Amino acid sequence: MADFMQQVVAGLASGSIYASLALALVLIHRATGVINFAQGEMATLSTYIAWTLTTNHGWAYWPAFAFTLGASFVGGAAIHQGIIRPNEKGSVLRVVIVTIGLLLAINGLVILIWSGEVRAVQSPFPSGTIELGGVVVSLQDIGTIAVVLGTVVVLWLMFQYTKIGLAMRAAAVNPAEARLVGVRVTWMLSLGWGLAAVLGAVAGMLAAPSIFLDPNLMAALLIYAFAAAVLGGIDSPVGAIVGGLILGVGLNLIGTYVDFVGADLRLPVALLVILVVLLVKPSGIFGRSEVKRV
Repeated sequence: MADFMQQVVAGLASGSIYASLALALVLIHRATGVINFAQGEMATLSTYIAWTLTTNHGWAYWPAFAFTLGASFVGGAAIHQGIIRPNEKGSVLRVVIVTIGLLLAINGLVILIWSGEVRAVQSPFPSGTIELGGVVVSLQDIGTIAVVLGTVVVLWLMFQYTKIGLAMRAAAVNPAEARLVGVRVTWMLSLGWGLAAVLGAVAGMLAAPSIFLDPNLMAALLIYAFAAAVLGGIDSPVGAIVGGLILGVGLNLIGTYVDFVGADLRLPVALLVILVVLLVKPSGIFGRSEVKRV
């Protein structure tokens, strides 16, 4: 039982990273109706910025972390204003193609600046463990869960109790009526892209110490995040969090206790989750099915 609980806690840690990136996908999907395929590359770029500040410029980790989140927010909002907004009046497919082009452009930029060399990233958390009720828990896992949880709580408070949060929710749910009451919808959507970039940056910076830093850092994590978003409901922020945690724990337990899966076949399992959910319940656990009159 102690070993089982250790795997659960480790799964919650990895699942919280999936949840952060899945929430970023959901925020943009709710606002624009499309999946941002460049979300992982944006997170990778943010992680490289943090690595450069700590390694090449001698910054302490947490000031670099805070600066990177600010830069990510500005960059995400700028991408919406300068690249996505001019293409929003076209078809959904057009915006999807733009995000794929953005993925390739950012990946090329990262390789151009930092090369494709694999780099080790120092964790901000101690490497030790603590024992809770007979279960040995890594401080790295506890720190990861705490940072993601804190980020989500701050966002929830903003959306629930601030005028900007209310305006962003209105712009995402019903932009036409939001404009009628004076909400600057375009700017609210840009703020949404900025917040999504922040969530992606959090996921990237927390994942890098465990899986090393390279230009393809977030490629697999984006698939896990997409599986989490589909599982929880692609239009549900709560679903993104729950889906990420369920997926993280589930994959960790399957990889540990199912011999033929191990660590190498977790990605195909995530793809299988996407397929099964789309076939059985396309709206996900917390998503709502749309009913349209024809």
